[in-house]
Amino acid sequence: MALLREWVPTGPALFYYLKDPMAFDLNEKRYIKETGLEARIAAIVEPVANDLGFSLVRVKVTQENGCTLQIMAEDENGRFTIQDCEALSKDLNPILDVEDPIDREYHLEVSSPGIDRPLVRARDFQTYIGHEARIELTDPVEGDRKRYRGFIAGADDDSFTITLPDAPAGTDPNHRLPLAALAEAKLIMTDKLMDMARIDQEEAPIDDDEEIETVEFDPEDQPDTADNDTTSN
Repeated sequence: MALLREWVPTGPALFYYLKDPMAFDLNEKRYIKETGLEARIAAIVEPVANDLGFSLVRVKVTQENGCTLQIMAEDENGRFTIQDCEALSKDLNPILDVEDPIDREYHLEVSSPGIDRPLVRARDFQTYIGHEARIELTDPVEGDRKRYRGFIAGADDDSFTITLPDAPAGTDPNHRLPLAALAEAKLIMTDKLMDMARIDQEEAPIDDDEEIETVEFDPEDQPDTADNDTTSN
């Protein structure tokens, strides 16, 4: 029975366009809280993605469908087409089988970050200045607060500023937070964000077949595989 490797597109295969190509650094540090298993998998996945010219965004292991390994990646323009998903999935397949990081059957999903994407690098915050985001810190940096929702007002290589629209009168709505304290950051879907994606699509359309959602690999065409691969039902 053929092995199944899956990706689930999380939105149109476009999300932002980096105006300065020099801003794309495959080795730029990611700021995101990961479990020990997720960090181990990220260390396996990132070199493979980098060799294809992609930047790893996030690795997440969930209990969906028993166990699902979600991998998000992007190219230098913040895009990730279905063909890109297929290429990365195909290259990861034999390496994950050898490394065997998950000790049970699992589904592999390789996808784009989505329009309301995670923010994991300094360049992400710089790109989305003016957009609304939800922020969670590993530890409080101001009093006992760990969660913020507001607009990204500024960013540099080490920190970012978020403006809270609901800040109490007489208090400073601007909070400067260190990237090193990030547990998770994610854009909030708004009309402004959708307009940004729509304009980018119009300027550089992608001809992906939106109906393609799963890639099937024939074991005869693959190296020897471990038992942790998911088989079709």
